[in-house]
Amino acid sequence: MLSIKGVFRKITLTRGVSSTMKLCSEELNVHRDSEDNNAKTPFEFTEANMTRIAALVQNYPEGAERAALGACLDIAQRQIGWVPISAMHKVAEILSVPRMRVYEWATFYTMNKRRFRGKFNVKVCITTPCMLRGSDSILSAVEQATCCCVGSVSADGLFGVDTVQCQGACVNAPMIVVDDDYYEDVDVCDVYNIIQTLRCGGIPPAGPQNGRFASEPACGLTSLQQCPPPPGWGLQQALLMPCPCPTAPRS
Repeated sequence: MLSIKGVFRKITLTRGVSSTMKLCSEELNVHRDSEDNNAKTPFEFTEANMTRIAALVQNYPEGAERAALGACLDIAQRQIGWVPISAMHKVAEILSVPRMRVYEWATFYTMNKRRFRGKFNVKVCITTPCMLRGSDSILSAVEQATCCCVGSVSADGLFGVDTVQCQGACVNAPMIVVDDDYYEDVDVCDVYNIIQTLRCGGIPPAGPQNGRFASEPACGLTSLQQCPPPPGWGLQQALLMPCPCPTAPRS
């Protein structure tokens, strides 16, 4: 009986530990060769991009060329839309750095797309401010408009959909990002218009979609509603009087 009471007492004194759900990236940190992404995947920088890379490398002292690594990967991504492992090898060759240094950078920064994400990479912010402003419905609209779900690419190769955390435009929530363009204050209708414009070859105007300028208050201006006062406003009258002319020196 005593032993049973001891076990019961031990169980009741045990503190329960709760934790939030573990969120993992959909990208593998370790490369896996595929048919379209392997060391033999054709990749060469264009002549114009080689000129850009040469100009970037000249910004750093001799022996510190690796400082241009991130910029070189960005140029490769802008050239073909993503960064295959063959492009990483090319960057390592140009900068004379071990390939592992390029792998470390490409797998750490999520801005480097290591798999094809469509001609237009649509990223939907789902962090707290956007979530409170309806990012769930925005994400659903994006998936329906692009005909692909999160993490995949549409059948026509035009769109790839991803979810991202804070994009730094919380005051304009909810928002989506298409490549480098921010589309803020969006609703479901805006999403369909943006995707349809891109599908037809157009470029939808970036920025707030509800008519407000930048991040001004949604209810209109609450300050600076009058013309600013002129120079000298509020100064003492004595300070506004012209200074007397200095007397001429005697001969």
